[in-house]
Amino acid sequence: MIEIPWQERPENCKNVMWRYAGNPIINRDLLATSNSIFNSAVVPYEKGENNFAGVFRCDDTNRRMRLHVGFSRNGLDWKIEEDDILLTGADPEISEWVYGYDPRVCKIGDKYYLTWCNGYHGPTIGVAWTDDFHTFHQMENAFLPFNRNGVLFPEKINGRFAMLSRPSDNGHTPFGDIFYSESPDLEFWGRHRHVMSPAKFEESAWQCTKIGAGPIPIKTPEGWLMIYHGVLASCNGFVYSFGAALLDLENPWKVIARSGEYLLSPQMLYECTGDVPNVTFPCAALYDQKKDRLAVYYGCADTVTGLAFAHMSEVIDFVKRTSII
Repeated sequence: MIEIPWQERPENCKNVMWRYAGNPIINRDLLATSNSIFNSAVVPYEKGENNFAGVFRCDDTNRRMRLHVGFSRNGLDWKIEEDDILLTGADPEISEWVYGYDPRVCKIGDKYYLTWCNGYHGPTIGVAWTDDFHTFHQMENAFLPFNRNGVLFPEKINGRFAMLSRPSDNGHTPFGDIFYSESPDLEFWGRHRHVMSPAKFEESAWQCTKIGAGPIPIKTPEGWLMIYHGVLASCNGFVYSFGAALLDLENPWKVIARSGEYLLSPQMLYECTGDVPNVTFPCAALYDQKKDRLAVYYGCADTVTGLAFAHMSEVIDFVKRTSII
């Protein structure tokens, strides 16, 4: 059993989720040409000395949005490859690389599936698979432009692959609802269902402008735990925080409970200052069921990568206790 990163709750901390004392775990200039490294995906991956692998958003010093592979022994200290990920096998109609950002990685069976915001006449959801984190076999884009935050479920639901996404526009999207879609083959997507909308300002202001799915949903006896980001349009611009919701196991577009309070919001200097101030954006989570431990990787101010911890049982209780459903 891989030991996921963990640090005990600080003394006198009353929060459900707490930050790693060594944050940020990945600085912006880890690569020779990286302007920033954030909003990235991490999964367990036992191979050689590595216990974890990931796909990282590494904007370069041309400010181009690129994706890079990284490996780690402990989930804290990362070696990220200088070269972009290698995509192969795509139809020439969609194979031209324009940009890629905000990846997620989901293991289904013996393959690891990468989804990301892919540039194809605007942002859409790219899909690829790998079994070695060196070569990624690109599949068809999942949806029409414009779409962001494509997050696969780690198993089939009702015999079909399933994905959450957030339809958008071609800009910074001052709106956004989460939707659910199914596919028989990861190529043709349908049975689209609405999951949830931004909250009303008076009931939960931190998520009243737009929302989007974060890490791969985690299956629990209480339902699928979906960690998601929410946005407040403040007088100082957008503020990105994150909370969680419980989705029905068999019909995941049905929301059982949804946290009215956030789990984490921009409060530390590295979350409030950077290329895009006031952002905490979750993209990956590791869960140790036996020890009731949850580790969440999140982007900080669109610049560096942070890590936060919680006990899953407390997160579920928090979602139920603060629910606005």
